[in-house]
Amino acid sequence: MSITMTHNAKSAAEDRTQPLGNFKLAAGVTLAVLALMVFWRIFQQVYAWSAGLDSTEPAFDAAWMTLLKVELSVIPLLWVVTWAYLWFTRDRNLGALKPREELRRYFNLVLFNFVYAFCVWFATSFFAEQDASWHQVVVRDTSFTPSHIVLFYGTMPLYVLFGVGSFLYAMTRLPKFATQISIPFVLAVVGPFLILPNLGYNEWGHAFFLMEEVFSYPLHWGFVVMGWSVLALGGLLIQIAMHMLEVIGRLSQEDQASVATQR
Repeated sequence: MSITMTHNAKSAAEDRTQPLGNFKLAAGVTLAVLALMVFWRIFQQVYAWSAGLDSTEPAFDAAWMTLLKVELSVIPLLWVVTWAYLWFTRDRNLGALKPREELRRYFNLVLFNFVYAFCVWFATSFFAEQDASWHQVVVRDTSFTPSHIVLFYGTMPLYVLFGVGSFLYAMTRLPKFATQISIPFVLAVVGPFLILPNLGYNEWGHAFFLMEEVFSYPLHWGFVVMGWSVLALGGLLIQIAMHMLEVIGRLSQEDQASVATQR
């Protein structure tokens, strides 16, 4: 009996020494995303004017279409690998999840969503404004413009990777999200994702109507409305905080019971 109690106490102590969240991984991924954003910006600076004004030029194909092909190959591959990993390594016994481990997973979910929000900010703020500036100055002769290749086929598919990934993480590793659908979570992930289908409508409008660049046209409304839906992350954070408080309460009760047992 005493041996079992000692083992349980040692196991609990070891569990407490583990960090509440994989902060190193989150920091590494955030820095990698930042490096990729900086690379895209430098690429635009170097090749936008020298090779991005005429889509019939060989230089355009060598620089911009090559970048497009790399993006359309690598990022969907990351989708498959990341989402498959999250699904196949899911917790199949969430009913036995310990409170401390559940709390740790909530911290990881917050970190996951931080990286997602970081990507969305770059896409819908910095690169979206840059896209608007480019098309107010340069008349497009193709849908695959230097600003579009980075914005629509680079930064946006990248934030989809983390948005869907965070949703899968919550659904497969946290009991509350496994049994219930979070409306703020769905809005925060699906809304920005739907900007990609809206791209087809946008290009159709620019191909048949002269509107370089009148942003009040209905053609652009979808970008704004669906981009704003990422603000639902605020509601999601409130939900996560409420769940974490509930887990902390259970954890406190367990600790009190453990102390009473040791006495």
